Amino acid sequence: MQKWVFWDDGDHSPAFNMAADEMLMQWHREGRIAPVLRFYGWKPGGFSVGYFQKTTKFNLEEIEKRGFELVRRPTGGQAVLHHQELTYSIIVSEEYLGIPSTIKEAYKVLSEGLLLGFDNLGIKAEFALPADPKPKGTANCFEEASWYEINVDGKKAAGSAQTRQKGVILQHGSIPIWLKQEDLLELFLYPSDRVKERAYKSFMNKAASLQEFISEQTTFEEIRDAFYDGFQKGLDVTFERLELDEEQLKTIEQLAKEKYQNHEFLYAR
Repeated sequence: MQKWVFWDDGDHSPAFNMAADEMLMQWHREGRIAPVLRFYGWKPGGFSVGYFQKTTKFNLEEIEKRGFELVRRPTGGQAVLHHQELTYSIIVSEEYLGIPSTIKEAYKVLSEGLLLGFDNLGIKAEFALPADPKPKGTANCFEEASWYEINVDGKKAAGSAQTRQKGVILQHGSIPIWLKQEDLLELFLYPSDRVKERAYKSFMNKAASLQEFISEQTTFEEIRDAFYDGFQKGLDVTFERLELDEEQLKTIEQLAKEKYQNHEFLYAR
């Protein structure tokens, strides 16, 4: 059984979180660390946009007003509100045994742990298999599920995005624990009040959070442990705890400041 490293580094700023994922990719590429599973949170809450998304789709004033910070992900995909959730990332070489060459099939392999995590919580989840392979063009990640994302009762319950850079895969994703509809939908710009009203009416039939399926007494630690076990079994690995030194943490903080808080990187798309 292969050994990976596990890093659970708590809550950080949106810029730090994205810089950390990028640096973990680099260190794995350089052979300094094994493949990684990372769990993390957001403080303040983050509104992440896909690498190629234009920020003109979003209500930037409302994002700031609600106390969230905008950040651009190194991965593609649509916008996600990261607030009261468990976020995961997986960093592994494209050459790793058992990793398919196609992005779609790699999603299936790397997301198996998500299914098992939901199962550990007593929730029957399944992979999304869209009837229409073409995305509908929505800017909101939780408006529709892509191939091998996670559905519960026909609703999207976890969203993921993936990139491959210089031989290394990064897949990271959001598992909402509690979802306030207005906090998300008010962050988008709509062409008319009618379109906005339609978005509100349809959204709750498309997205779900863990709060809908678990007991109120379920703790965050129990949720975390359920997905930790799920990924360990899904990836068929054992985890050793990863400890980053002060120099590595400073490198992440520097990248966060120079790139992920950089105005041009954030807005010029």
